[in-house]
Amino acid sequence: MADDNNRWKRPENPPPPMFFGKNERNLVKQVNDELIERVIGQTVVYYPISVEHTDFHPLYGEAIKKTFLPPIRVYALVEWEGTKTTASVYGVDRLSSIVVHFHKRRVTEDQNLYVREGDFVLFDSNFYEIVTTTETRQLFGQPDFDVEISAQCYRAREGLFNGE
Repeated sequence: MADDNNRWKRPENPPPPMFFGKNERNLVKQVNDELIERVIGQTVVYYPISVEHTDFHPLYGEAIKKTFLPPIRVYALVEWEGTKTTASVYGVDRLSSIVVHFHKRRVTEDQNLYVREGDFVLFDSNFYEIVTTTETRQLFGQPDFDVEISAQCYRAREGLFNGE
């Protein structure tokens, strides 16, 4: 039997990744903030749903009438996906869509905003509803540090949402 004093012991916490700490995360945040706000310069007006004032269905979590909080200007990277035309028995329908790439730390920490499905954004004088959200990019491949929140948005039909 081997000597117990010479036995390898597992550390309680894993060692931190090399060259990746709080200072590096803050540097990446600062560079991304400057790029998005000063170089790219695209903005959307974000209309978040008021969770406290909206009457959600207890089982399905849906609401017929939504109450929105005051709008917030958010700097983001907006990717125009174009207009898709479909024909049905009811006529021709044109759906335009965008993907809005939010900087996660900027939105959550600095603006205290949580990007959710069902919220609306105003871009290029058109209202878009957020249909799906994904957290697609990780900082240096670390699963605990997501950098981006991508929101797939479809243009809202006339009368569906009034931003006033």
